[in-house]
Amino acid sequence: MIYKNLKECVNDLESKKQLIRIPEIVNPDLEIAEIHRRVYDRKGPALLFENVRGSKFLALTNLFGTIDRTEYIFQDVLRNFDFLSKLKMDPIYALKHPIQTIRHIPAILSAIPRKSTNKNLLLHKCEISDIPQIKSWQDDGGAFVTLPQVISFPPGSNEVNKANIGMYRIQLSGNNYIQNKEIGLHYQLHRGIGIHHKMYLEEHAAEFKISIAVGGPPCNTLASIFPLPEGMSEIFFSGILGNKAYKYFWYDGYFFPSEADFVITGRIKKNQLKPEGPFGDHLGYYSLTHEFPVLEVDQVYHRKDAIWHFTVVGRPPQEDSSFGHIIHQLVRNLTTHELPGIREVHAVDAAGVHPLLLAIGSERYMPFRDRKPEEILTQANLLLGKGQTSLTKFLIIIAEEPSIKFSAKNIPEFFAYFLARIDFEKDLHFLTNTTIDTLDYSGNDWNSGSKIIMSVNRDPLRKLTKDLALTSILESLNINSKFFTEGILLIQFPKWISYNSAEDEMQILNDKLKSINLNGLAMIVICDDIEFTSCSWNNFLWITFTRTNPSHDIYGINSYTMHKHWACKGPLVFDARIKTHHAPPLLVSEETNKSVDKFIASSPSLQSILQ
Repeated sequence: MIYKNLKECVNDLESKKQLIRIPEIVNPDLEIAEIHRRVYDRKGPALLFENVRGSKFLALTNLFGTIDRTEYIFQDVLRNFDFLSKLKMDPIYALKHPIQTIRHIPAILSAIPRKSTNKNLLLHKCEISDIPQIKSWQDDGGAFVTLPQVISFPPGSNEVNKANIGMYRIQLSGNNYIQNKEIGLHYQLHRGIGIHHKMYLEEHAAEFKISIAVGGPPCNTLASIFPLPEGMSEIFFSGILGNKAYKYFWYDGYFFPSEADFVITGRIKKNQLKPEGPFGDHLGYYSLTHEFPVLEVDQVYHRKDAIWHFTVVGRPPQEDSSFGHIIHQLVRNLTTHELPGIREVHAVDAAGVHPLLLAIGSERYMPFRDRKPEEILTQANLLLGKGQTSLTKFLIIIAEEPSIKFSAKNIPEFFAYFLARIDFEKDLHFLTNTTIDTLDYSGNDWNSGSKIIMSVNRDPLRKLTKDLALTSILESLNINSKFFTEGILLIQFPKWISYNSAEDEMQILNDKLKSINLNGLAMIVICDDIEFTSCSWNNFLWITFTRTNPSHDIYGINSYTMHKHWACKGPLVFDARIKTHHAPPLLVSEETNKSVDKFIASSPSLQSILQ
C-alpha cells in the first residue's frame, strides 16, 4: 500500500481489524515487551499503546507481526519489484517488453527523492526522557530504540545518493550516559556509518552530525535494514518501496525525512567511547556490554501526532523475522543472478539467522566418475565472501538433483537428505581463527570464532534410523539419550566446565561408542536439557547452532587428522552445552509474568486475544 506516513498505515490496519488500541496505563519497563511477545506468539494484531507511563506519546509495535500483514503493507512493492529484478538481471529486458516498461516508468520516476517545503517537524520538540522508555529484558542496560533509521553522510556532503541509512541500535538511557544529553550508538566500523565515521577522523573534519529518524512510512523502516548493493542509496530505495518520493529537508546542518514521526539530531563525539549494553538480541541471548560511540544530543523533534514505532527483539522467530521474509520475497529472483550456480539459500531464522545457512547449489560433475562436491565448494566460498551471508557460521550446501525436489525451507527434509549423504571423512571444511557475527558469543573471544562448510554431492551413504535399541545400550552405559529424529541422537551431559574437561568427556564417549553399530546414526548433539532440546525443531536448531563453535565444539566418533584435514569415521558430535564464556539466554522473570497477567485481566482489548 502507498502510505504517506505512519498514521495512515495505522488507520488502514485499524479499519481492517489488524490493529487494536490499548487505552490502559502500561509500564514501558518490561511490561510492554512481554505483552508484545504474547500477542506475537498468538499471531495477533498490531498494538497501539495510547497511555505509556511517563510519556505523552503513543507507541506502536507488532506492525509486522505476521507474514500476511507484512505482505499486505508491502503488496504494491511485491508486484513492482519483480520488474526491477528482471531489469537488473537483463538490462535489455526493457526493450524486449516496452509496454510493461512504460507501465512502470511513473513508479520509478516517482521514487526520485525530493526536497520538501513541509517543515512542521521543527515546530515540536521534546527531551529524550519524554520518549517511551521501553526496556525489553530485565538485564538490558536501559531503554533502547529498536527500529531506528540512522542517517549519516560523508564529510562535507549533502548529496542524498551518498547518504547511509542503517538500523543500528540506540541506547537511550542507563549506564553512564548523561540523561537527555548523550545516547549510545551500536555499530561497527565496517558498516556504512562506521565508514563515514572513519572518514571524519581521517580528514579531521570539524563535526560528525547525524540524524536518527523513527517512524514515517513503513517503507522507510524496511529500506534501512535492506541489504542493498554498495553505492545504492537507501533514500532512493525507500521511494521504490513506497511507490512515492522520499521527501526531506535540511536544517542546521541536519537531514530530516519530512514524514518521520521523530528525528533525534546530534554529533558523534570524536575519540570517545562509552559502555553500551547489555541488550537482549535476536540470537536469543544478551549481547554484552562493550565500548561504542556516543552521540551528543542536539535536539529531539517530533510530529504533532507522533507515534513511537518500536519492536521487541529476542529469540527468533520474532517480529523482525517478517523483514527476512519480505526481503527474500523481493530478491528471490536475483539469487541466481548475483550468486552464480546457487539455486536457493535459506538463513534459518530459528537458529538466529546468521549461525546457520542452508543452500542448494549445482554441479556439472563429469560422467563416469564418482560424485563428490566440486563446484558447490566454489559456491560456498562465494556465499561466505558476500554481504550478509558472510556472517554465516554453519553453511550446509547440497547439490541439486533434478529427480528429487525439495526446498531449503523444508528443514526436516533438507536435514534428512544431507545427513544420509554427507561423508564425514571428506565433506567437512573448517575455517578457524576467523571473524564471526559480533552478536554471536559461541567463539572464544568477542567477534572471533570459526566457520564450517558441510558440502554434499553424493549418493546415499547410510540409511538413517531411530534405533531404540541404541538408547537402551546407552542407558546401560549410564548415558541419558533420546532420538530427536531419524539419524539425530541427543545426549544430556553434566554442565560444561572447560574445553579440557569437554575433550576428556568426548574421549570417554568415543571409547564407549566406537565398538557399537552406529550405521544409521549421523549426528549426536550433547545438550544441557534433553527434553527442551527435543520438543521442537525450533528448539533443536537454536540450541545446536547458537551454542556451538565449529572448531572447538565439533567432535566425531573415531576422528583423525590427515594432511591437516580433520575427519571422523562415525557420527559427528556437537557439544551444544552452554559454555562459561557464552552470553546468558533471554528469560522472562516470574515477576514480569505476574505483572502482565494482571494487566491483561484489566484490559478487555487484550483479553479477546490472549485469553
